This record gives sequence, C-alpha cells and structure tokens, in this order.
Amino acid sequence: MNATDRTPADLLSSALAADPGRPLVTFYDDATGERVELSVATFANWVAKTANLLQDELSVEPGDRVALLLPAHWQTAVWLLACASVGVVADMAGEPAAADVVVSGPDPESLEAARACRGARIALALRPLGGRFPEVPEGFADYAVEVPGQGDRFAPYTPVDPDEPALIVAGREFSGAEVVERARAEASEVGLIGPGTRILSGLAYDTWEGLNAGLYGPLATGGSVVLCRHLELAGQETLDQRIETERVSATAR
Repeated sequence: MNATDRTPADLLSSALAADPGRPLVTFYDDATGERVELSVATFANWVAKTANLLQDELSVEPGDRVALLLPAHWQTAVWLLACASVGVVADMAGEPAAADVVVSGPDPESLEAARACRGARIALALRPLGGRFPEVPEGFADYAVEVPGQGDRFAPYTPVDPDEPALIVAGREFSGAEVVERARAEASEVGLIGPGTRILSGLAYDTWEGLNAGLYGPLATGGSVVLCRHLELAGQETLDQRIETERVSATAR
C-alpha cells in the first residue's frame, strides 16, 4: 500500500495497481453454504458500478448520508468502498429518516425500518452470486437489477476530501483519513502483519472492530479477509478445516 493513500478508495486503487488478481474478500455464509471469492479486480469492478449507481442514478453528492442496514457481507463491503469513492458518508445501521439514501438487506424488520427514508431506497437480496429478489419489496429498487448496467470505471465529479466525514459506526464519525490511519495503526493488533496475511473474521459490521478486521485492515495492509456470516453455525471441525484450506493466519471472532 502507498504511504500517500488517504481514503479507503485510495487503498483500493493501490491494491488494484499492485496485484489485481489476488484474493481480497472470500465470503462464507454458514446458513446457506455459500462461498464466493472476489479478487481485487472483481471487487473493484463491483465498487465502480455501485459508485456510478450512487453518483449518476441516485444523484448523491459529497457529504450526503447513506444508511447501510446490512450485515457483514461481501456486498456490504462493496457499498462501503463505493460510498468512499463518491465521498458520501456510509452510516452503518444508521437512522433511515436522517439519511439521503438507505440500503437494506432482505429482512422484513430492516425493510420496514428503511421505509422511513424519504430519499432513494435500495434493497439487497443477499442471494448467492448477487442474485435478484424473486419479488422486489414495495418501495425499493433491487440492487441486483440496477447495478449490472452501470459503468465499469468510476471517476468522482468532485475530488474526495480525505478530511471530510466518511463513516459512522456505533455512533462515532470518522473521516476517510481517520479510517485509513486507524486501520494501519491497529492492523497488528488483529494479526495483520503485512502483505499476504489472511484474516478470518466472524465479527459483525456494526462496530469499528468488525469493520477493521473484516475490510479496512486487510485493505490497508495488502492482506485479505475470509468474511464469515453466521459463523456460530459452523462447528469447530468446519472452522479448523476452513482455516487450513484458506491459509488463514489470524482470526477475529
């Protein structure tokens, strides 16, 4: 990673330039048996498409707030980096009524809460391979329908200011520069000791610790994450085998 990187989007750009083919996010869902591996290039492509959706279709501007009512999931990671690319604030589990855009998972409770947003509402089915809803929730656009047609390259209309708010999690606000600085400073605490380190994380994305282990830390250090949802459903034998198979060297649970 480059010492000049000041935002999460900068970190992704550096990772893409350094080694686009290496794994970045490997996602498991132990409730469904899903496994998907995204290289830096594939992940960056999803981020670019999502950022174009935000900027061109949803007309968000730097400083706007996007409430993310989403679990720890590879698509959530995409949205976090897309928000960073545009310069909008990603508000994890934020209040929809105070947001300019809300992004919800498929849970009925999440969808109901998201309806308080007076701006655009996007729903994610969180199905394998980014699949669509069988029936789109009323009042929402289906992310899996909207994103494929977006451009594969993204350029913000306004340069992203690293000192402006970029993330809100557990009630705390971070600028883009603070996300990068803290991710670097705390990397070794979670076992991310340098390029190539693979961390397995079963933590939720509703705390800084979960976001750092499950996304920002690996991105800031040239590592990668094995992101596990519903890890509590996996037995110890399954977990041990996954750690060996995925060549995991650090865990956060």
